[in-house]
Amino acid sequence: MKTGLETLILPAGEAASEAAARTLAAGGLVAFPTETVYGLGADAANATAIAHLYAAKGRPAFNPLIAHVADLTAARRIGRFDARALRLAEAFWPGPLTLVVPKTDACPVADLATAGLDTVAIRIPAHPVAEAILHAFGGAVVAPSANISGHVSPTLAAHVESDLSGRIDLIVDGGPVEVGVESTILGCFEAPMLLRPGGLSRERIEAVLGAPLSRPPADVESDDSQPLAPGMLASHYAPRATVRLDAREVASDEALLAFGPAHLPGLEAAAAVMNLSPTADLDEAAANLFGYLRLLDAKTPRAIAVMPIPEEGLGEAINDRLRRAAVAR
Repeated sequence: MKTGLETLILPAGEAASEAAARTLAAGGLVAFPTETVYGLGADAANATAIAHLYAAKGRPAFNPLIAHVADLTAARRIGRFDARALRLAEAFWPGPLTLVVPKTDACPVADLATAGLDTVAIRIPAHPVAEAILHAFGGAVVAPSANISGHVSPTLAAHVESDLSGRIDLIVDGGPVEVGVESTILGCFEAPMLLRPGGLSRERIEAVLGAPLSRPPADVESDDSQPLAPGMLASHYAPRATVRLDAREVASDEALLAFGPAHLPGLEAAAAVMNLSPTADLDEAAANLFGYLRLLDAKTPRAIAVMPIPEEGLGEAINDRLRRAAVAR
Protein backbone atom coordinates (compact mmCIF):
# COMPACT_ATOMS: atom_id res chain seq x y z
CA MET A 1 0.00 0.00 0.00
CA LYS A 2 1.15 3.52 -0.72
CA THR A 3 1.60 5.18 2.66
CA GLY A 4 2.43 8.66 3.81
CA LEU A 5 0.56 10.32 0.96
CA GLU A 6 -0.53 13.90 1.35
CA THR A 7 -4.24 13.62 0.66
CA LEU A 8 -5.47 16.71 -1.16
CA ILE A 9 -9.07 17.82 -0.54
CA LEU A 10 -10.71 19.99 -3.20
CA PRO A 11 -14.21 21.48 -3.36
CA ALA A 12 -16.26 20.10 -6.25
CA GLY A 13 -15.99 22.07 -9.46
CA GLU A 14 -14.34 22.06 -12.87
CA ALA A 15 -10.83 22.33 -11.43
CA ALA A 16 -11.46 19.41 -9.06
CA SER A 17 -12.89 17.25 -11.87
CA GLU A 18 -9.85 17.91 -14.04
CA ALA A 19 -7.50 17.19 -11.13
CA ALA A 20 -9.38 13.95 -10.45
CA ALA A 21 -9.10 12.87 -14.09
CA ARG A 22 -5.35 13.57 -14.11
CA THR A 23 -4.88 11.67 -10.86
CA LEU A 24 -6.83 8.65 -12.14
CA ALA A 25 -4.90 8.64 -15.41
CA ALA A 26 -1.65 8.63 -13.43
CA GLY A 27 -2.76 5.57 -11.44
CA GLY A 28 -3.83 7.48 -8.34
CA LEU A 29 -6.82 7.06 -6.04
CA VAL A 30 -9.64 9.64 -5.91
CA ALA A 31 -12.63 9.76 -3.57
CA PHE A 32 -15.70 11.49 -4.94
CA PRO A 33 -19.43 11.69 -4.22
CA THR A 34 -22.11 9.71 -5.98
CA GLU A 35 -25.81 9.89 -5.18
CA THR A 36 -25.46 6.78 -2.98
CA VAL A 37 -22.22 7.13 -0.95
CA TYR A 38 -18.72 8.49 -1.55
CA GLY A 39 -16.74 6.17 -3.83
CA LEU A 40 -13.00 5.53 -3.97
CA GLY A 41 -12.04 5.61 -7.64
CA ALA A 42 -9.23 3.98 -9.61
CA ASP A 43 -8.73 3.47 -13.33
CA ALA A 44 -10.66 0.26 -14.05
CA ALA A 45 -8.06 -0.79 -16.64
CA ASN A 46 -5.04 -0.28 -14.37
CA ALA A 47 -4.39 -3.40 -12.29
CA THR A 48 -1.63 -1.69 -10.28
CA ALA A 49 -3.94 1.17 -9.31
CA ILE A 50 -6.63 -1.34 -8.36
CA ALA A 51 -4.15 -3.24 -6.19
CA HIS A 52 -3.37 0.05 -4.43
CA LEU A 53 -7.11 0.60 -3.95
CA TYR A 54 -7.57 -2.83 -2.35
CA ALA A 55 -4.61 -2.12 -0.07
CA ALA A 56 -5.82 1.36 0.90
CA LYS A 57 -9.21 -0.07 1.90
CA GLY A 58 -7.88 -3.30 3.36
CA ARG A 59 -10.40 -4.98 1.05
CA PRO A 60 -10.30 -8.73 0.31
CA ALA A 61 -9.03 -9.16 -3.26
CA PHE A 62 -11.72 -11.76 -4.00
CA ASN A 63 -14.43 -9.12 -3.51
CA PRO A 64 -15.27 -7.66 -6.97
CA LEU A 65 -15.66 -3.96 -7.75
CA ILE A 66 -18.26 -1.91 -9.63
CA ALA A 67 -17.13 -0.19 -12.83
CA HIS A 68 -18.64 3.31 -13.05
CA VAL A 69 -19.09 4.79 -16.53
CA ALA A 70 -20.41 8.03 -17.99
CA ASP A 71 -23.11 6.66 -20.31
CA LEU A 72 -24.71 3.56 -21.80
CA THR A 73 -22.38 3.59 -24.81
CA ALA A 74 -19.42 3.27 -22.45
CA ALA A 75 -21.23 0.56 -20.48
CA ARG A 76 -21.76 -1.53 -23.63
CA ARG A 77 -18.04 -1.41 -24.38
CA ILE A 78 -17.34 -3.41 -21.22
CA GLY A 79 -20.49 -5.52 -20.74
CA ARG A 80 -22.96 -7.48 -22.90
CA PHE A 81 -26.56 -6.37 -22.43
CA ASP A 82 -29.44 -8.62 -23.40
CA ALA A 83 -32.91 -7.15 -23.97
CA ARG A 84 -33.83 -7.37 -20.29
CA ALA A 85 -30.62 -5.73 -19.08
CA LEU A 86 -30.98 -2.99 -21.68
CA ARG A 87 -34.55 -2.32 -20.54
CA LEU A 88 -33.37 -1.92 -16.95
CA ALA A 89 -30.48 0.33 -17.96
CA GLU A 90 -32.75 2.58 -19.98
CA ALA A 91 -35.30 2.72 -17.15
CA PHE A 92 -32.97 3.43 -14.22
CA TRP A 93 -29.66 4.86 -15.46
CA PRO A 94 -28.22 7.19 -14.36
CA GLY A 95 -29.19 6.00 -10.89
CA PRO A 96 -28.54 3.69 -7.92
CA LEU A 97 -28.70 0.41 -9.88
CA THR A 98 -25.71 -1.81 -10.66
CA LEU A 99 -26.13 -4.47 -13.34
CA VAL A 100 -23.93 -7.58 -13.37
CA VAL A 101 -23.61 -8.69 -17.00
CA PRO A 102 -21.19 -10.85 -19.04
CA LYS A 103 -17.95 -9.14 -20.03
CA THR A 104 -17.44 -8.18 -23.65
CA ASP A 105 -14.62 -9.95 -25.47
CA ALA A 106 -12.59 -6.72 -25.43
CA CYS A 107 -13.57 -5.67 -21.89
CA PRO A 108 -10.77 -3.38 -20.64
CA VAL A 109 -11.65 -3.79 -16.95
CA ALA A 110 -8.74 -5.50 -15.21
CA ASP A 111 -9.31 -9.08 -14.04
CA LEU A 112 -8.32 -7.98 -10.54
CA ALA A 113 -11.40 -5.70 -10.42
CA THR A 114 -13.76 -8.52 -11.43
CA ALA A 115 -12.12 -11.00 -9.02
CA GLY A 116 -11.58 -13.40 -11.92
CA LEU A 117 -15.29 -13.68 -12.74
CA ASP A 118 -16.52 -13.68 -16.35
CA THR A 119 -19.04 -10.99 -15.44
CA VAL A 120 -18.62 -7.29 -14.72
CA ALA A 121 -20.67 -5.03 -12.41
CA ILE A 122 -21.54 -1.71 -14.06
CA ARG A 123 -23.44 1.43 -13.16
CA ILE A 124 -23.89 5.05 -14.26
CA PRO A 125 -24.05 7.29 -11.17
CA ALA A 126 -26.63 10.08 -10.98
CA HIS A 127 -24.47 12.78 -9.43
CA PRO A 128 -23.10 15.84 -11.24
CA VAL A 129 -19.66 15.56 -9.61
CA ALA A 130 -19.27 11.87 -10.45
CA GLU A 131 -20.58 12.53 -13.96
CA ALA A 132 -18.08 15.38 -14.51
CA ILE A 133 -15.15 13.25 -13.31
CA LEU A 134 -16.13 10.29 -15.49
CA HIS A 135 -16.50 12.49 -18.57
CA ALA A 136 -13.19 14.23 -17.87
CA PHE A 137 -11.41 10.90 -17.36
CA GLY A 138 -12.98 9.22 -20.39
CA GLY A 139 -12.84 5.63 -19.16
CA ALA A 140 -14.36 3.26 -16.63
CA VAL A 141 -13.59 3.90 -12.95
CA VAL A 142 -13.95 1.22 -10.29
CA ALA A 143 -15.24 2.87 -7.13
CA PRO A 144 -16.17 0.92 -3.99
CA SER A 145 -17.21 2.93 -0.96
CA ALA A 146 -14.44 5.27 0.20
CA ASN A 147 -13.77 3.77 3.63
CA ILE A 148 -11.73 1.07 5.32
CA SER A 149 -13.23 -2.25 4.20
CA GLY A 150 -16.04 -3.39 6.47
CA HIS A 151 -16.43 0.00 8.15
CA VAL A 152 -19.53 2.18 7.89
CA SER A 153 -19.84 3.67 4.41
CA PRO A 154 -19.10 7.40 3.95
CA THR A 155 -21.81 9.94 3.19
CA LEU A 156 -19.62 13.05 3.74
CA ALA A 157 -16.10 13.96 2.60
CA ALA A 158 -15.17 14.18 6.30
CA HIS A 159 -16.01 10.48 6.68
CA VAL A 160 -13.60 9.68 3.84
CA GLU A 161 -10.88 11.84 5.38
CA SER A 162 -11.32 10.11 8.75
CA ASP A 163 -10.74 6.64 7.23
CA LEU A 164 -8.39 7.23 4.31
CA SER A 165 -6.36 10.41 4.82
CA GLY A 166 -2.71 9.58 4.02
CA ARG A 167 -3.76 6.48 2.04
CA ILE A 168 -5.23 8.12 -1.09
CA ASP A 169 -4.31 11.02 -3.38
CA LEU A 170 -7.42 13.19 -3.62
CA ILE A 171 -10.85 13.75 -2.05
CA VAL A 172 -13.38 15.78 -4.03
CA ASP A 173 -15.83 17.32 -1.55
CA GLY A 174 -19.30 17.53 -3.06
CA GLY A 175 -21.21 17.84 0.22
CA PRO A 176 -23.60 15.25 1.66
CA VAL A 177 -24.92 12.50 -0.60
CA GLU A 178 -28.62 12.13 -1.34
CA VAL A 179 -29.53 8.42 -1.17
CA GLY A 180 -27.22 7.29 1.63
CA VAL A 181 -27.11 3.54 0.94
CA GLU A 182 -25.20 1.84 -1.86
CA SER A 183 -26.68 0.89 -5.20
CA THR A 184 -28.97 -2.06 -5.69
CA ILE A 185 -27.06 -4.85 -7.46
CA LEU A 186 -28.94 -7.02 -9.93
CA GLY A 187 -27.48 -10.08 -11.60
CA CYS A 188 -28.69 -10.28 -15.19
CA PHE A 189 -28.61 -14.07 -15.22
CA GLU A 190 -31.11 -16.50 -16.74
CA ALA A 191 -33.40 -15.50 -13.88
CA PRO A 192 -32.72 -11.88 -12.78
CA MET A 193 -31.29 -12.07 -9.26
CA LEU A 194 -31.27 -9.43 -6.51
CA LEU A 195 -27.69 -9.73 -5.29
CA ARG A 196 -27.74 -6.72 -2.96
CA PRO A 197 -30.71 -4.52 -1.97
CA GLY A 198 -29.89 -0.85 -2.25
CA GLY A 199 -31.02 2.60 -3.29
CA LEU A 200 -33.49 1.33 -5.89
CA SER A 201 -36.31 -0.75 -4.46
CA ARG A 202 -37.13 -4.31 -5.50
CA GLU A 203 -40.68 -3.22 -6.28
CA ARG A 204 -39.61 -0.68 -8.92
CA ILE A 205 -37.33 -3.19 -10.64
CA GLU A 206 -39.98 -5.91 -10.66
CA ALA A 207 -42.47 -3.45 -12.15
CA VAL A 208 -40.17 -2.91 -15.14
CA LEU A 209 -39.33 -6.61 -15.52
CA GLY A 210 -42.92 -7.76 -15.01
CA ALA A 211 -41.62 -10.67 -12.91
CA PRO A 212 -40.31 -11.27 -9.38
CA LEU A 213 -36.59 -11.21 -8.66
CA SER A 214 -34.82 -14.30 -7.35
CA ARG A 215 -32.38 -14.19 -4.42
CA PRO A 216 -28.92 -15.80 -4.26
CA PRO A 217 -28.53 -19.05 -2.31
CA ALA A 218 -27.73 -18.42 1.34
CA ASP A 219 -24.41 -20.26 1.11
CA VAL A 220 -22.89 -17.64 -1.22
CA GLU A 221 -23.26 -14.92 1.40
CA SER A 222 -20.38 -15.74 3.72
CA ASP A 223 -16.96 -14.26 4.39
CA ASP A 224 -15.34 -17.53 3.22
CA SER A 225 -16.86 -17.74 -0.27
CA GLN A 226 -16.21 -15.66 -3.36
CA PRO A 227 -19.04 -13.13 -3.72
CA LEU A 228 -21.04 -12.92 -6.95
CA ALA A 229 -21.04 -9.13 -6.62
CA PRO A 230 -19.71 -6.32 -4.42
CA GLY A 231 -21.12 -5.82 -0.92
CA MET A 232 -22.12 -9.46 -0.34
CA LEU A 233 -19.69 -10.36 2.44
CA ALA A 234 -21.60 -11.45 5.54
CA SER A 235 -19.76 -9.02 7.83
CA HIS A 236 -19.79 -5.54 6.32
CA TYR A 237 -20.74 -1.90 6.95
CA ALA A 238 -19.75 -2.37 10.59
CA PRO A 239 -19.11 0.22 13.30
CA ARG A 240 -16.68 -0.64 16.09
CA ALA A 241 -19.48 -1.11 18.62
CA THR A 242 -21.62 -4.25 18.58
CA VAL A 243 -24.92 -3.75 16.73
CA ARG A 244 -28.08 -5.19 18.32
CA LEU A 245 -31.11 -5.39 16.06
CA ASP A 246 -34.88 -5.25 16.70
CA ALA A 247 -34.37 -3.50 20.02
CA ARG A 248 -37.48 -3.18 22.20
CA GLU A 249 -35.56 -1.58 25.09
CA VAL A 250 -32.22 0.13 25.53
CA ALA A 251 -29.59 -0.23 28.28
CA SER A 252 -27.74 2.68 29.87
CA ASP A 253 -24.44 1.67 28.24
CA GLU A 254 -26.02 1.38 24.79
CA ALA A 255 -26.66 4.00 22.12
CA LEU A 256 -30.03 3.86 20.36
CA LEU A 257 -30.59 4.13 16.63
CA ALA A 258 -34.30 4.88 16.55
CA PHE A 259 -36.87 4.86 13.76
CA GLY A 260 -40.25 6.55 13.97
CA PRO A 261 -41.83 7.40 17.34
CA ALA A 262 -39.43 6.20 20.03
CA HIS A 263 -40.86 5.24 23.43
CA LEU A 264 -38.58 2.39 24.46
CA PRO A 265 -37.93 1.45 28.09
CA GLY A 266 -34.56 2.87 29.16
CA LEU A 267 -34.61 5.61 26.50
CA GLU A 268 -33.89 8.48 28.89
CA ALA A 269 -30.80 6.75 30.32
CA ALA A 270 -29.33 5.66 26.96
CA ALA A 271 -25.74 6.64 26.23
CA ALA A 272 -26.88 8.46 23.07
CA VAL A 273 -29.94 8.55 20.82
CA MET A 274 -30.32 9.38 17.13
CA ASN A 275 -33.50 8.90 15.10
CA LEU A 276 -33.16 7.87 11.46
CA SER A 277 -36.58 9.40 10.75
CA PRO A 278 -38.97 10.56 13.49
CA THR A 279 -41.77 10.40 10.89
CA ALA A 280 -40.83 6.84 9.81
CA ASP A 281 -39.88 7.97 6.29
CA LEU A 282 -37.70 5.23 4.79
CA ASP A 283 -36.05 7.55 2.24
CA GLU A 284 -34.95 9.87 5.07
CA ALA A 285 -33.79 6.87 7.11
CA ALA A 286 -31.64 5.55 4.27
CA ALA A 287 -30.00 8.94 3.77
CA ASN A 288 -29.17 9.16 7.49
CA LEU A 289 -28.16 5.53 8.13
CA PHE A 290 -24.38 5.52 7.75
CA GLY A 291 -23.83 9.03 9.09
CA TYR A 292 -25.82 8.30 12.24
CA LEU A 293 -24.05 4.97 12.79
CA ARG A 294 -20.73 6.81 12.64
CA LEU A 295 -21.89 9.51 15.07
CA LEU A 296 -23.23 6.97 17.58
CA ASP A 297 -20.09 4.84 17.28
CA ALA A 298 -17.98 7.91 18.11
CA LYS A 299 -19.69 7.96 21.54
CA THR A 300 -17.98 4.56 22.21
CA PRO A 301 -21.05 2.78 23.59
CA ARG A 302 -20.90 -0.91 24.48
CA ALA A 303 -23.45 -1.54 21.75
CA ILE A 304 -25.75 0.25 19.33
CA ALA A 305 -29.35 -0.89 19.74
CA VAL A 306 -31.47 -0.51 16.60
CA MET A 307 -35.26 -0.26 16.60
CA PRO A 308 -37.18 -2.43 14.11
CA ILE A 309 -37.46 -1.07 10.56
CA PRO A 310 -40.12 -2.37 8.13
CA GLU A 311 -38.89 -4.69 5.37
CA GLU A 312 -40.44 -2.75 2.49
CA GLY A 313 -39.20 -0.27 -0.10
CA LEU A 314 -35.79 1.06 0.97
CA GLY A 315 -36.31 -0.71 4.29
CA GLU A 316 -35.04 -3.89 2.61
CA ALA A 317 -31.69 -2.20 1.86
CA ILE A 318 -31.48 -0.58 5.31
CA ASN A 319 -32.10 -3.91 7.05
CA ASP A 320 -29.59 -5.65 4.78
CA ARG A 321 -26.87 -3.19 5.84
CA LEU A 322 -27.84 -3.45 9.51
CA ARG A 323 -27.83 -7.27 9.48
CA ARG A 324 -24.33 -7.26 7.97
CA ALA A 325 -23.18 -4.66 10.52
CA ALA A 326 -24.46 -6.92 13.31
CA VAL A 327 -22.60 -10.07 12.23
CA ALA A 328 -20.10 -11.26 14.86
CA ARG A 329 -16.53 -10.47 13.76
